[in-house]
Amino acid sequence: MNLDFIEELEWRGMLHQAIPETRSHCQEGMRTAYIGFDPTSDSLHIGNLVGIMMLKHFQLAGHRPIALVGGATGMIGDPSGKSKERQLLDEKTLRKNQDAIKEQLSRFLDFDTAQPNHAILVNNYDWMKDISFISFIRDIGKHITVNYMMAKDSVRNRLSEDANEGMSFTEFTYQLVQAYDYLHLHREYDCTLQMGGSDQWGNITTGTELLRRIDQSKGYALTAPLVTKADGAKFGKSEQGNIWLDADKTTPFAFYQYWINTSDEDAARFIRLFTLLDQTTINAVVNEHAEAPHLRKLQQRLAEEVTLMVHGSDELQKAQKATQVLYGKSTFDDLKTLDEKTFLSVFDGVPQAKVQPDELPVPIIDLLSDKSDFLASKGEARRALKENSVSVNKQKVGTEFEITADNLINGKYVLINRGKKKTFLLMVE
Repeated sequence: MNLDFIEELEWRGMLHQAIPETRSHCQEGMRTAYIGFDPTSDSLHIGNLVGIMMLKHFQLAGHRPIALVGGATGMIGDPSGKSKERQLLDEKTLRKNQDAIKEQLSRFLDFDTAQPNHAILVNNYDWMKDISFISFIRDIGKHITVNYMMAKDSVRNRLSEDANEGMSFTEFTYQLVQAYDYLHLHREYDCTLQMGGSDQWGNITTGTELLRRIDQSKGYALTAPLVTKADGAKFGKSEQGNIWLDADKTTPFAFYQYWINTSDEDAARFIRLFTLLDQTTINAVVNEHAEAPHLRKLQQRLAEEVTLMVHGSDELQKAQKATQVLYGKSTFDDLKTLDEKTFLSVFDGVPQAKVQPDELPVPIIDLLSDKSDFLASKGEARRALKENSVSVNKQKVGTEFEITADNLINGKYVLINRGKKKTFLLMVE
């Protein structure tokens, strides 16, 4: 073993609850554990990162991780933490999502079959699709009582929330299907540990109970705390929605910025949860940050490490360069170094206007007023220019300035600022 897996989780703040003897079980030799991932999208998001990192640490400790894509359970819907049933997916969509998820997981886990503890990706649809309803309720369902299932928080909470809407039989069976996953993986891969978020404790322990009752085997369970932000806002969300691992859904620049903008308190926790930095290095970064918090060294290191893992070194460098361009002292030459995709991600959401190439050159006063709604009138545009508060591509300009083809970034963009807080983007196409 390279590491004491449980000890690693403890100092990182990643251990919430575990069945007794889980530590000694993991210390006795190479073990196999699994975590389930929801396949309802073709991308994971940063809310999945705790589970991914748990599997990563498990593999680094010499054990074998299994990532389970819940194709069958995704067709049912987990009631844990949910207030209503979700959209059910078809097989074609699930397969597409599974392939995308494996590609993302491969950035963290080693799937090389030459290694004895190589990671495995499975889809529970593969073993559930051929099981008849009669055989399932006869061979599996009879071993878990309704009383046992009703006692689980995920069920009890849903039933108490809305007596009128309640819970469908489909959702009620979720924990039994998940329990069968554990039994199947135990038989096929000698999987003896299931891990997940703390809201999954009820579902996971139903699995250990099924192992005990059917195979007379000991199963282990371990959960991580659910991640929350210090200010009460939901972790993993921005104004635009989820922070995805897919660069097409959340640009590397926006991804990097999410971590850069975390609070000091959150960054001190997140750097333990979401990076592979060791305890000594993390303590040194935290201490360095405490000496000069305004420099945000902690957030920079956190953003650097997580973006590197998810998007690679090239995208990290682009995100860092874009951050410097947007928030630092940059020049027209700096702007020209950004590729078009990165450039657009930096200025996503800022007010935009278009002009035709044959309209160039355009006097700056006309552009700010008549050719756009950047400023309310020519009078306001003229005042702003006389106040020396307007810049084109990071360079101050006056009332006589004209936009020409020489000002275009990537052949078609012009960046205009009024003061430090108002940014506009002109597209020439």
